Amino acid sequence: MRRKPRVTLRHATQACGAIALARVLLGSTLAHAQAAPPAGHDDAAFDVMNLLAHYGLHDVRDESWNAYGQFTYISSWKAPFSAQYTNASGSTNSLVPDFERSFTGSLTLFFGVRLWRGGEAYLVPEVISERAFSGLRGLGSAIQNFELQKTGSERPQLYRSRTFLRQTFGLGGAPVEKTSDPMQLATTVDSRRVVLTAGTFTILDVFDHNNVTWDPRQTFLNMAFMTHAAWDFAADARGYSFGGAAELYWDDWAARIGRMAPPKDPNSLAIDYRLHKRYADAIELEHNHTIFGQTGAVRALAYRNYEVTGRFDDAIAALDADPSKNAAACTGYNYGSGNVTAPDLCWARKPNSKIGIGINLEQHVTGDVGLFLRAMYSDGQTEVDAFDPADRSLSFGSVARGGAWHRPFDVAGIGFASAWISGVHAKYLARGGVDGFVGDGALRQGAESVVDLFYSVNLFKAVWLTADYQHLWNPGFNADRGPVNIVAGRAHAEF
Repeated sequence: MRRKPRVTLRHATQACGAIALARVLLGSTLAHAQAAPPAGHDDAAFDVMNLLAHYGLHDVRDESWNAYGQFTYISSWKAPFSAQYTNASGSTNSLVPDFERSFTGSLTLFFGVRLWRGGEAYLVPEVISERAFSGLRGLGSAIQNFELQKTGSERPQLYRSRTFLRQTFGLGGAPVEKTSDPMQLATTVDSRRVVLTAGTFTILDVFDHNNVTWDPRQTFLNMAFMTHAAWDFAADARGYSFGGAAELYWDDWAARIGRMAPPKDPNSLAIDYRLHKRYADAIELEHNHTIFGQTGAVRALAYRNYEVTGRFDDAIAALDADPSKNAAACTGYNYGSGNVTAPDLCWARKPNSKIGIGINLEQHVTGDVGLFLRAMYSDGQTEVDAFDPADRSLSFGSVARGGAWHRPFDVAGIGFASAWISGVHAKYLARGGVDGFVGDGALRQGAESVVDLFYSVNLFKAVWLTADYQHLWNPGFNADRGPVNIVAGRAHAEF
């Protein structure tokens, strides 16, 4: 493949500035654009590539490299709510029932380069700053802001979120055009192909896609809609891990299998790279279809983790056999509970398995309106290792683009999500135990549920402002607390 002339960051920045100025002052597309963007593609970013193409610096149909970026700022406000108790008996993981403000700010750069035929490499550095409600404690699955990380701080932190290789082997079939996007070089591939991915990334880059909810920076703010809440996928405290995945595409069908490395300790930043000893496996089968001219898909996913975690029944049994093995007496890795009468998972951690199975549905009813549903059942015997404490989860709703009201780049949506914990998990929490980020010191079990309603206004082709409202029941799976009302705003830009 012929290499294209090199473009410096200064040249790309000048090009982006010229595009933005032309759009603001003239409100028109570039006169020099040589190709229209594909349907559904963000033509603001595509215009930048077209400008470079006009000067012979880029091929927007067969890229040897690309570069993108995004900035997102989310601010959330939680109103005071009713709670019969908070952090009872020295427990530590309650959502504080007072007024609080939370925020995140993230800046991400996406770099892609073609190495050889079918071979691509990606580097994604990111900066994030955050403040969580109650130190990110007290919510099990319906965390109000999907960008929150378990080890974040208000001071901006720079880190490498992804560094991975992708190799595609064509097996024939019809040609499929891949557009230029973050972590996707524009090219044409076979409808029958094998794709291998290896390196540092998030498993959600490969598995559990949904074209209705697509990028959460454009749709729902609540984490319950990002993926299956009951899928305890392997990741560090920022949401990324090391591993690999293989995909087989066969026309309307796709199958995926992947293995990722878990954290060394549950919900921690350090990763255990011994993939032969500790691992999280996933397998997914997908079928794409068309009903009455509208696209849809069905995806079935199953996972099995083999990680060092604690079983709830083992922790309870340890306390019953020896009262000195309580939460306050923990000397190993623990969540800091001071409850001297509560069981704690620190006394029970050893290699354990965790399994689950789920389904992911999407269906467009018009070109601009889509419906989605996710549901998953996990065994619920062990603590959360990397994602959230839910053992069963359900989410569904609708997302619409604004074409029907002559605002084609606006986005609106409404969704409902609910998550449950198993009986033994509830027994452990009711006795005062803490699990990752939930544990009020007592429990009257209830499903943690949320309604999320948002409207995103497109100011320019690559800038959106979003208003969001969330009503949340039974925070921490506890019917003795809540409901909670949360309002939020989001500013999002792509470049």
